[in-house]
Amino acid sequence: MADISAIFFILLLIGIAFPAMLTALWLLFPALISRAQTRVEKTPMQTFWMGLVLIVAVTIPIIILLALPFGPAKFFGWILLGASLAISSIGSAGIAAHLGARLSKHTSVTPLSGFIRGTVILELAAFFPLIGWLFVWIPALIVAFGATGFALLNWLPREKTQISSTATSIAQA
Repeated sequence: MADISAIFFILLLIGIAFPAMLTALWLLFPALISRAQTRVEKTPMQTFWMGLVLIVAVTIPIIILLALPFGPAKFFGWILLGASLAISSIGSAGIAAHLGARLSKHTSVTPLSGFIRGTVILELAAFFPLIGWLFVWIPALIVAFGATGFALLNWLPREKTQISSTATSIAQA
């Protein structure tokens, strides 16, 4: 019975700590999270593919380091794994900010309240058994890696320019 209680309270603490961590990132690094949010909002497919490339690029050295029969190599493999997941939380905060902004459009909540609600929605959707694990958590992790990559590189999506009607009429003449 004590094991069940311990597992329950560990999951409860993680459930409380995740929104708190993302909120702290949102408050500490607003420009970085805003860039990640912009990428998630404007170019989700490019963000997904960038995340997939980054995950493959990080996974290969991690697997190699963890497979080596040398203690310090395994240690650096675990450090690289932890660091990459910690840095990807920037993209997770961008996803939560996007969900919070969409939620704020339909209700009269403050941006902080919308962000926290977006974080909780993302967390609860990812905790849903099987469907959330496969169809929410994995794509969200890939998009988070891509949004983090774009945000850290400061690559914003291009603004679409509108061609004026006079320019098109001149081009047609």
